[in-house]
Amino acid sequence: MKLETLPPISQPTVRSKRWRLPLAALVVVAIAGGGWTVLHNQQAAAPAAAPAAAAKAKKDIFELSTGDIAAVASRSLAVSLPLSGSLTPLSSATIKSKVSGVVEATTLQEGMAVTAGQVLARIDQADLRARLQQQQAMLDEAQAKLALATKNETNSQALLKQKYISQNAFDSTQNTVDLARAAVKSAAAMVDIARIALNDGVIKAPISGVISKRHVQAGEKLALDMPVYSIVNLSELILEAQIPASEIPRIKVGQDVKFHVDGFAQRDFHGSVARINPATEAGSRHMLVYIAVKNDDSALRAGMFAKGSIVTDRSSVAPIVPLAAVRGDKDKPMVYKVEQGKLLAQPVKLGLRNDDEGYAEVVEGLDAGANVIVSRLDSLKPGTAVKLPAGVSEAPAAKQAQSAEPAKG
Repeated sequence: MKLETLPPISQPTVRSKRWRLPLAALVVVAIAGGGWTVLHNQQAAAPAAAPAAAAKAKKDIFELSTGDIAAVASRSLAVSLPLSGSLTPLSSATIKSKVSGVVEATTLQEGMAVTAGQVLARIDQADLRARLQQQQAMLDEAQAKLALATKNETNSQALLKQKYISQNAFDSTQNTVDLARAAVKSAAAMVDIARIALNDGVIKAPISGVISKRHVQAGEKLALDMPVYSIVNLSELILEAQIPASEIPRIKVGQDVKFHVDGFAQRDFHGSVARINPATEAGSRHMLVYIAVKNDDSALRAGMFAKGSIVTDRSSVAPIVPLAAVRGDKDKPMVYKVEQGKLLAQPVKLGLRNDDEGYAEVVEGLDAGANVIVSRLDSLKPGTAVKLPAGVSEAPAAKQAQSAEPAKG
C-alpha cells in the first residue's frame, strides 16, 4: 500500500487579540499626555499674560506729575501799571530869620525830632529890647500930645460958645487933636512891630518833624531872611511818579499803589493816588502822578527811590486760572480738567487778565478747587484716563457739576 503524503491542511491563522489592549492603553496615555501638555501650557501662559494685560491697562492710564496740573484758586485779580519815582515829604519848612542879630544858641541838630512851637535858636535881644523901649517912649510922647490937644479942644469949644474965638480958630484946634490921635496910632503900631521883632529873636519850629539841616552855628551873625533850620515831616510822604500820557486815562484818584524801596527788599509799601498833574513834563511827554504814602513808623526817608506798580483795575473774588492752562482761541477758550479720573475739555468764560502774573479771572465754567492741565502734553486728549499725583485730590463732584452747567448754557 502506497502511502501518499497529503499536503498539510491549511488552517486559518488565528491572530491573537492581545496586542489591542496595549495599543489602546498607549493611545489613552498619548491622549492624556497631550491633554496634560496643553493644559500645562495654558496654565503657564496665563500668569505670563496677566502682567502683560496689567501693563497694558497701566499704560492706558496717564500718570500726571505735580508740574502738569494746577488747582484753580479763588481770589481777587488785579491789573497793574509799573511806575517809579522819588519820595518827597508832604510838608517841609525852611525857617528863615525875620530879624538880624547874633545867634546866641542853637539847641537842635540834624536828625533830631521837633514839635511845632519848640525853640530852635535864640538871637541876641539886647538891641531888639532897646528898639522896643524907644518905640514905647515915642508912643508915650504921642499920647501926651494927644492929651494936651484934647484939653485945648475942650477950652476952645467953650470959648466958641461964648463967641470969644472964631470958628476957624476952633477948627484949627480940632485939627491938632486929629493929628495927635493919628500920631498915637502910628507910635502904637511901631511899638507892636518892635515887640514882634523881639519875639522873633526866639526862633521856633512852625511844624512838627525832623531836623534835616542846620544852617547856622552859635555866634554867627544872622541877616534878614537868612535860613536857620530846615524841617521835614515824615509822617506822610508823596511819591512823584512819571506816567506816560497814553496811560493816564487808566489812572484815577484813590487807586492802590504797591512799591519797594532799596534797602527794604522784603517789605511792601503801600499808598494811593492823591493827585494827577494836568500838564505833561516838557520834553518827556510824561505826566506826574502824586501818590500819598503813610509813613507812621518813619521807615521811609525823603529822596528815596521807589519802584512799584499802580492797580488800575481789580476784579471781585472769583476763581482764577493760569493762562498756561487756557487753550483754544480767544472767542472760545477752554481748559483740560481732571474729573473722576478722566480728562475733560471744559469751555470757560474769562474776565480780567493779568499777563504779568499769568492768570485770568474765570467768569463761568470752573469753580475753585478744580484741577486743570497746565503742561502742553500732545498725547493727552479729552477722555484719556489720568491719575493725579500723590497728595492731590479731585474737587468734589458737586462743584465740578456746578461748574459745568454755565458752560453748557
